[in-house]
Amino acid sequence: MAYTETTTTGYGTRVGNSFKSIGSGFIMFCLATALLWWNEGRAVKTDKMLNEAEKVCIDMENPNKMDPAMEGELVCASALATTEDVLTDDKFGFSETAIGLQRRVEYYQWVEHEQTKKEDKLGGKEVTTTTYTYSLEWTWAPVNSSQFKDPAYQTRNFVLAQVENGEQWAENVKFGAYKLPESLFHSMSSREAVVLDLNKDLLAQYDKASRDIDLRINGKAVNSNTNPNANTQAVPDSVKTVIGDSIPQENKVDLDYVHQQGNVLYIGRTPAAPQVGDVRVTFEKVVPAKVTIIAKVKGDTFTKFKAKNGKTFQTLVMGVQDSAEIFESEHAANNTWLWILRIVGIMLVIAGLKGIFGFLETILKVVPFIANIFGWGVGVVCTVVGVVWSLIVIALAWLFYRPLLGIGLLALAGFLIWVFAFKGKDKLKEMAARRRPGVQAQPIEPAQ
Repeated sequence: MAYTETTTTGYGTRVGNSFKSIGSGFIMFCLATALLWWNEGRAVKTDKMLNEAEKVCIDMENPNKMDPAMEGELVCASALATTEDVLTDDKFGFSETAIGLQRRVEYYQWVEHEQTKKEDKLGGKEVTTTTYTYSLEWTWAPVNSSQFKDPAYQTRNFVLAQVENGEQWAENVKFGAYKLPESLFHSMSSREAVVLDLNKDLLAQYDKASRDIDLRINGKAVNSNTNPNANTQAVPDSVKTVIGDSIPQENKVDLDYVHQQGNVLYIGRTPAAPQVGDVRVTFEKVVPAKVTIIAKVKGDTFTKFKAKNGKTFQTLVMGVQDSAEIFESEHAANNTWLWILRIVGIMLVIAGLKGIFGFLETILKVVPFIANIFGWGVGVVCTVVGVVWSLIVIALAWLFYRPLLGIGLLALAGFLIWVFAFKGKDKLKEMAARRRPGVQAQPIEPAQ
């Protein structure tokens, strides 16, 4: 059920707030301009760094054997990234030989959604109607329901167990005869489900603690005699594992409030029908995999390549790839970020201009119809000016960061203008003379 809240803002307050927004709009305009300038420089420097790295990068044919000749070289190499380190989840008491170990926690909670509608009234007042709706969702953290607007939902949220997210990484990851630095193997995406085999006493403790919380919050608790879903063999959708049927059924545990299957630990009454307070914990590990790296050799490990402009570079990709593919992908990513930040910058410039000149529309809000028409015009002007200003900033940045290319483009543009403006003018005069009576156009003799 929706909860509605209505507020009215007077004309004087609205005008005052609109004048205050001039400052924030000007700040946004300046920051957006700086973003556009910085983005062009970032893209140019990254492009130059990648070109420099691509020129000096060499293939390491056999990473399984250290080669002193490779010291200090930027290399592209493919090998199996593996480890013998054992990672332990101290909270749940199990260990895995893996490059990484991750615990991801979700909570079933009431979530508040807000929808606002504003309406101008004759005389300059503004009526704001805010509608709050609530839905049950899986969230990454407990939701504080005491801040909800609807009193009926302010005490609805609780959790049966407080479990933190966790992530661990191995200290020693081998790459052939070399050692991978953390900055590289942290980007590995070879994740697999952990087949859990948790301590039964620990699960019993969680089961008892969850029952006590449920009893305190809801005034009742379930047990194996009253819970029809306990000890059944069906695996509910909310507890299905990442790797599905490959999980052995014998590792399944079904208590009153604790359900373990595959790589999921579910804390709640009935996994098939989640209730407020239920907790879902998923365990994954990063396993050994074939990877390709581009990095600078430093002793028995690798470090970042530093270009002449100060930009650094190293990367790890999954599978076997050659350097040309990797650099092509890096150039594409750099270009994608260039356009994303350009669009963001242009939108922020326009938003800043609207913030600066928005007070003009607010002053006319005494008559909403006129103000809306005027506001539309202000919006159009701010959009056009914002786009033009952004293009000017980008063009000037090109001249600053790429002077030769920028000057070349300006020279080309000037030449084209001259051709069309002057040569085109002479051509028009010649065509007009041919059409004029009594004037015989002189034939153009072919060049000798």
